[in-house]
Amino acid sequence: MHPEIDPVAIAIGPVKIHWYGLMYLLGFVGFWLLGRYRAKKPWSPIRPEQIDDMLFYGALGVILGGRIGYIIFYQLPSVASDPAMLFRIWEGGMSFHGGMLGVFLAMLLFARKNRISFFRLTDFGAPMVPIGLGAGRMGNFINGELWGRTTDLSIGMVFPGAGPLPRHASQLYEFALEGVVLFVVLWWISAQPRRKGFVSGWFMILYGAFRFIVEFAREPDAHLGFIALDWLTMGQLLSLPMVLVGVYLLYWSRSQPMPDQEKNA
Repeated sequence: MHPEIDPVAIAIGPVKIHWYGLMYLLGFVGFWLLGRYRAKKPWSPIRPEQIDDMLFYGALGVILGGRIGYIIFYQLPSVASDPAMLFRIWEGGMSFHGGMLGVFLAMLLFARKNRISFFRLTDFGAPMVPIGLGAGRMGNFINGELWGRTTDLSIGMVFPGAGPLPRHASQLYEFALEGVVLFVVLWWISAQPRRKGFVSGWFMILYGAFRFIVEFAREPDAHLGFIALDWLTMGQLLSLPMVLVGVYLLYWSRSQPMPDQEKNA
């Protein structure tokens, strides 16, 4: 049985702090702490004091891109008849793929403002992103939302509001893959200087692959169902381009100089 955790972590009078909001905060704080640590490396494209601004840009990209992406990818017919729902963020609804596009745009603006290579910046930030991804998936689990498909395996879990049948705890699968595994791999490969685009390429490939795989255990959105072939979900459709872009970035990075060569050029 799902533990049915109260989604409100702290309540002081009319003020309520939800676990999901705390998970966002955890992701941002984790990014800030590790970003300050990584910015002290000799090959870092930014200085430690620039992490604050980078995080501010990134947070705006996550929130605005995530909400707009959710509306476009998952609720476009509804917003056409009710445009105000775009602003009713308290009703929930965020898209990772929209948030990712929002962050890319934010980092492009940050890079241009500070005269930093865009892909050097994304290579720098990619290893810290899984902290927020993993925390977000844990927030989904606490809320008992975005559950998986029904299963007769012993690892199945009965979620409130999802009927009496046990289901895959797909939120925990995503926490393990998108959060833990992705963080470990990206942190390891970025522990030494890499060619421009290399780390970003691996982020795109691994996240896209992990999300594509877990979608087979995740219940499709009720109002969308399967997009094609009676098995392809919207999450899988949006993840495929990520893998392709990641493969291209790895190929492209082979022609790029190492960080020390860029400084000496």
